Amino acid sequence: MRKIEISFECKEYFEKQNSRVEKKFYQLVEVLVTIKVVPNKVAKKLVGTEFYELRIKAGNEYRVILFTYSQQNLIESQSIILLHAFLKKSKKDYVKAIRESRKILENLIDEEE
Repeated sequence: MRKIEISFECKEYFEKQNSRVEKKFYQLVEVLVTIKVVPNKVAKKLVGTEFYELRIKAGNEYRVILFTYSQQNLIESQSIILLHAFLKKSKKDYVKAIRESRKILENLIDEEE
């Protein structure tokens, strides 16, 4: 079973969502914790980055959670860090979200040292 760390920013985002979206978020977290080989439908690698994404569909909107993991690949990973969440409106949203995720990850690393 994997350990999941959820950044303050990610928790704060989902606390502001309706209960249906929040419930879907925690269901996806449960999938990440319990399933060794996570299907592409659940988690997808963002090309050219160190991040993966989880998508939550609610109505006709997608909430996206960017995350990273502790090992060389997701299958071997014992720890996953959920970094940043946002409402996907266009592909341009990813540039800002990736930048924000890197900043959150750097802060988490600095806190550990």
